[in-house]
Amino acid sequence: MSLRPESIPSIGLIIIGDEILSGKRTDKHLPKVIELLGARGLQLAHADYVGDDPERITQALARAFASGDVVFSCGGIGATPDDHTRQCAARALGVALALHPQAEALIRERMQDVAREQGLPYEPERADNIHRLNMGVFPVGAEIIPNPYNKIAGFSCASPGGQGAVHFVPGFPVMAWPMVEWVLDNRYQHLFKKDAWMEQSVIVYGAIEASLTPLMEDIERKFPAVKVFSLPSVDHPEHGKHIELGIKGPPDDVSSTFPALVLGLQNQGCRLGPELVRR
Repeated sequence: MSLRPESIPSIGLIIIGDEILSGKRTDKHLPKVIELLGARGLQLAHADYVGDDPERITQALARAFASGDVVFSCGGIGATPDDHTRQCAARALGVALALHPQAEALIRERMQDVAREQGLPYEPERADNIHRLNMGVFPVGAEIIPNPYNKIAGFSCASPGGQGAVHFVPGFPVMAWPMVEWVLDNRYQHLFKKDAWMEQSVIVYGAIEASLTPLMEDIERKFPAVKVFSLPSVDHPEHGKHIELGIKGPPDDVSSTFPALVLGLQNQGCRLGPELVRR
């Protein structure tokens, strides 16, 4: 796959399924993907939730391909009537669908494994086995993502512009998460920046965000390598009503910038609490 991940500005996530939007199931992908990225020094830039509506899925995937980002799509790649992701991916790319030879071989291998486990003969031409091959029908040009749980592969499609890609995995966490890790470790390892990101913040009591905004803007203007963040809380069990005001970015830049933020708060007469550091 011709990708240039080093030039891709952000990583995204699409979570597909009516069961998430209806509340029948609670999404576990978002926090896990954030965790998997964070362990590699990466961050999630955006996330979308989409129901099982082909038009909306196609639109979401078209945006993902056009963005040039690295995007993970979870769910809807099965072969039941409510699974539309494979078809929508092909539509978004403007390409045909075709049975991927590696995916087909893995599906057939899985069917043989199941027959052996059940003590039954393997019948490749049986209707249900033929139907299972649909799970290996991907957009033309796709590459497979190995599935260590049951061998039914996911797939990756490069963006038409040559930068970025969308990586499609099942909705089941036991399958999806190892597959996301495989993609990260095999295709984007050179992007890993462990210990290259840091947040340093301070608890500010008795202030309102509007009064702190000019200071935040001044810090970002003077120190463009970092970002300032503000997290207000009204009922924190330890600090009560407060604002956590901080800086995030490369560790050296954060360490050199944070004193200016604290000085600005002190000059405003703010009452400060403990300082926090996250990596």
